[in-house]
Amino acid sequence: MNNLVEATAGDRRHDGRLVLLVVDDDDVLGAELVDQLTAHRIRGHHFPHPAEALLGAGTLQPDAALVAAGLTTMSSTDLVRLLAGRAGIPTVVGIGDDDGPLAAAVLREGATACVRRPYRTDEIIPILRAIRPDSASSLDPPVEIGGLRADPATLEVHLHGRLVALPMKEFRLLYFFMTNADRTVTREQLLSAVWHGPSGDTSNTLTVHIKRLRKRLGLDNGQPPMIVTVRGLGYRFIPPAMTTSAYPPLS
Repeated sequence: MNNLVEATAGDRRHDGRLVLLVVDDDDVLGAELVDQLTAHRIRGHHFPHPAEALLGAGTLQPDAALVAAGLTTMSSTDLVRLLAGRAGIPTVVGIGDDDGPLAAAVLREGATACVRRPYRTDEIIPILRAIRPDSASSLDPPVEIGGLRADPATLEVHLHGRLVALPMKEFRLLYFFMTNADRTVTREQLLSAVWHGPSGDTSNTLTVHIKRLRKRLGLDNGQPPMIVTVRGLGYRFIPPAMTTSAYPPLS
C-alpha cells in the first residue's frame, strides 16, 4: 500500500506519535529515513512526488514536513511556500553538498531549519522536539538492559517482567541512568537532565528521589543496588545483570 492510499485510509494518531511528511524523490534516502525514525516513535510517510505529498498533507495533517532540496518535479522553495506558508506546517529542508545557495531561499520562504542530506537522525530529532515539545519523551526509544526496561512512550518500567510504577521525575531519572549505564554521572548532569538545572533545594531533592528510586528498584535476591554512589563524583548505574558485590555501598 502506498503512502497516498494510507493517507486516504486515515492516519489514526491514537498512539500520540509525531507525524512527519518526508518529501524526497530519492526512494532509498526517503525510505531509509522513515525506517530509522520508527525507532524514535515517529510516524513517517515518504512521498517521492511533491504533488502526492500535498494531497497527503491534507489528510494526514502532519506535525512537520521534511523536504529535500533540489526536487526534480517541483521547486523546493515553492513546496516550502505551500507547506509552511499556506498550510502552516513546520518544514525542514534537507540540503546536500551542492545545495548551499538554496538554504537562504527556503528559509526566506518560511522553512524552520535546514539539515544535511543524506539525513542524520541525531540532527533531525532535536528539531522535531522543538516543533512539538509535548512529544519529546515519546521520541526517545525504549531502553532494555539487565532485565530492566523503560519505555518513554508509555512511561512504564518493567524489572524482570514485573511492572514498577514510577512518578515522572523518577522515571526521567532512571531513563537517564539507563542511557548512561555503567558510567559515572555527576549531580549536575542529573539536575540538568531531570530538573533542567540546579535551583532552590533541587540538590536535596535529587538525593531524596534517588533514595526513593533505589527502594522501588530493590532486588529480592540479595544483589547489590543498581544505583551506587561514587564518592566525590556522583552516581553510577549498574544494570541488574552486571551487579556484583565488588561495588561500593550506598551512602
